[in-house]
Amino acid sequence: MGTHRSTAVDPPPAALSPAVPPVVPAALPAGPGTGTARCTPSRPQPDVSPSARPRSSRKDPHTTALAHALRAAERGYAVIPLTRTKHPAVRSPHRGHPESPSCRGACGRIGHGVHDATTDPLGIRRLFAAAPWATGYGIACGLAPYHLIGVDLDTKNGADALTALRFLAEQHGFPLPPTVTVRTPSGGRHLWFTGPPSPPVPNSVGRLAPGIDIRGAGGYLVGPGSLTARGRYVLAPGAPRVPAPAPHALLALLTPPPPHHDAPSPVPPQPAAALVRFVRTSPQGQRNARLFWAACRAHEAGLRQELSARLVEAACHTGLSEQEARATIASAGRR
Repeated sequence: MGTHRSTAVDPPPAALSPAVPPVVPAALPAGPGTGTARCTPSRPQPDVSPSARPRSSRKDPHTTALAHALRAAERGYAVIPLTRTKHPAVRSPHRGHPESPSCRGACGRIGHGVHDATTDPLGIRRLFAAAPWATGYGIACGLAPYHLIGVDLDTKNGADALTALRFLAEQHGFPLPPTVTVRTPSGGRHLWFTGPPSPPVPNSVGRLAPGIDIRGAGGYLVGPGSLTARGRYVLAPGAPRVPAPAPHALLALLTPPPPHHDAPSPVPPQPAAALVRFVRTSPQGQRNARLFWAACRAHEAGLRQELSARLVEAACHTGLSEQEARATIASAGRR
């Protein structure tokens, strides 16, 4: 996840209708200090519901994306137009001029990626008019009033990011609250959380676990209703429309410690007892997935011989047969 790589949300922006999270002030701030939100929305409640999508624009991806983006901006989300490849659609005015690589919009022109993000309807229309090929929109993370944090859970290349996130939640003792969830065309999902104004949560790719990417300050999520080359992003049925506050323990994992000059210590492997407990408490429907994930972590930590028998015993406790458990552990070893 680069800071400007198009990532994060798939559901239709019309579905962007989450209620006001506890951290959201009664009136949305005008955005001083953010440098992106250029107007104060009249209503602070984020809302993303497909029902709001204008019927007349359903056959026109560009018009539909614009309608969703305007709807999101009404709820306080700063947006930019995106291409079918999920990249910022407005071309940089500094192309071919490497002498201005660090410009973030100070030149006054558009085409600076997520730094163009705004809630101003006129500004949004201007951005979309400059990129008639745009078929989606991005929602800037880390900006007031929501200080949005996106947790991108991938399923590609054998990753089971949701299982990994559940393990981290259990290991560090924090709940995963229901929150706005966007389904991606590839089968993954994006979880939206609100965060504190500081310290800023940085973008990261796979730092927490394989398949878990984080969208924070300087990043953006693909808005619900956007159409990409792989399909459309949509809100998960039944998911809340209000982004939940990120648990404090999760924020601690997402925020890097202050820099120091001591030699970094190696990251310890996942505790053996935590892996066994993670498998032993598997709910119906997640037994094989949890066992496979725990076995992969045991192999990576060099604990294959030590933990195999204990993982088999834990899996059998959940109802799996010994044969199934051993086959799953062997499959993890081959991977």
